[in-house]
Order: sequence, then C-alpha cells, then structure tokens
Amino acid sequence: MTAEQGTDRGADVRWALLTGGVKGVGKKYSQDRWAARATADGRAVVLTVADGHGSAAHFRSDLGARWAVEEFTACAEAFAHEAVRVGADAAGWPELRAEARLLPQAVGHRWHRRARFHDSSAPARGASPAQRAAAHRRARGRGTPDLAAYGSTLLGAVLTEHTLMCWQLGDGDIVLVDDGGVPHTPLSSGPDMGDETDSLCEPEPWRKTRTHWQPITGGPPPAVLLSTDGLSKSFADHQGFLDFATGVRERAAGQGVAAVQGQLGDWLARAAKYSGDDTTLVGAFGARYDTSDATGGHEPHE
Repeated sequence: MTAEQGTDRGADVRWALLTGGVKGVGKKYSQDRWAARATADGRAVVLTVADGHGSAAHFRSDLGARWAVEEFTACAEAFAHEAVRVGADAAGWPELRAEARLLPQAVGHRWHRRARFHDSSAPARGASPAQRAAAHRRARGRGTPDLAAYGSTLLGAVLTEHTLMCWQLGDGDIVLVDDGGVPHTPLSSGPDMGDETDSLCEPEPWRKTRTHWQPITGGPPPAVLLSTDGLSKSFADHQGFLDFATGVRERAAGQGVAAVQGQLGDWLARAAKYSGDDTTLVGAFGARYDTSDATGGHEPHE
C-alpha cells in the first residue's frame, strides 16, 4: 500500500492524493489492497484498489488482491509515461487508447502467472480437505487451473493533465466529480445483484474489464475517487453514496486534502460498521497553476 504526494515539475497541474482503508467489522484482517502514487516526474498519478473476495472458497484472496495492485501499478506506470509523452497531441490519442485497451490483458497474464506459480509451490497451504477437493472438482470440469482461492476484483485509473483512463473488473466504484461538483460513474453496471462478481481468477478476465477514456480539455481534471464496494454498500441508496463523493471533493477544495485525509479513517470506519465489509477509498485531486505569472508565482485554480 503506497501513497505519495504528487508534485509537478513544470507541469500546469499539481496533484494531491487521498488514501485510506479499514477492515470489516469482525474480520481478522482486511482483504482490500490499494495504491496511489505520482509518476512520470509528477505529471501523472496512478490509482488502484483491489478487493479480495474473502469467503472460504477464496482463502488466499488477500494475496490475489495484493498481486492485483502490484501488477496493475507496474503496467499503469508504463502507460502513464506514454500518456504524458503524448500529452495534448490529439493525433496520438488513438494509439494511446489502443494501448489502454491492452492493459487489462497484460495485468491479467501477470496476475495469473503469479497465482499459478504460488499454487504450484504451495497447493495445500491454508486449505481444508473439503476446499482442496472442491478446487480439484472445479479444475477437472473446466480444464484450466483453478485459481478461485486467489480471487479479487481490480479497479484502476491513470490521470494526467490531458487524459483520464479508468479500468474496472468486478464490483466497486469509480466516481468522477467535475469542477461543478457533479458526480459521474462512467463504469457503473447498475445495482449489485448479490455477492457474485467478476474476478481476476476467471479465465481471460480482461474480457470482462470495463474501460473509460476521457480527454481533459480546458478546465481542471475531475476529482477521481476509487473505492471497494464496502463503502457504497454502507449507504441506504446510491444517491447517498454519490453525495458522499461530492462532499469529499468539496471538502478537499475548501479545507485542503490534508484535512480530508485526517478525517478519512473515521469516515471509513463508520461506513464499515454499516456494510460489515472491508472499506477502502483512494483519490486524486488536481489543481491547475498559473505558470504565466512573470514573477514566478503560482496560484492554483480549483
């Protein structure tokens, strides 16, 4: 889990990052993992959260969630450098979008390789005889390695001054809050219909990964918030969750991200009491700076 303050060096946008996570009530440890970091010399940020499934059938999903975050971050940082290089040159965007569509496949292959290696090295660790028997039955039926023990969702985003790219596999939420305070959920698939969700442990998980591409022209980049489903499930309805996301952006703009970071742990702990689930939130906030000031001063424009 990482969180770094993003600082631009010559760019017109300065980033501030928000991170927090709490374990679900009554759980021994959290199955969520996350990362938020500045990259490309501070000109881009990478955000990701992963939610290990956590049930008895997914008894190694904390490992799966950790690998999901690590592999996504490695791939996304390379993509972020390319996105910064392309910048505002719209002629380069089609190729950049093509690379973005391939990223889930690269992450999926790397995650599966680590899971298969671990499973071959320690096939019985942590599993009861009944769990091992169930895994063998599933593997025989599908003809592919059964990696269900490691199952995890994965959400990620790369944000630069000029472009935003988001990816989502499984449940959880990506909320964009624009400069006017209006929330958007570009990858929402509607209300959850139970505990079943798409997962990295499935064959070719990249085929179920949803993607969102958004050029940023003129105004400041939106606030980008990624959360595991433990947060949205703590609200009575979806609008309540969106109002929370809008409030986070407003407080960050009015009080500063550091002040929000100081309160985030308490907010998430309260949410976890209602949802009973591990609850994680990461976010990025960008503010444009006036670099035309001949005195060298820089004033942010929210």
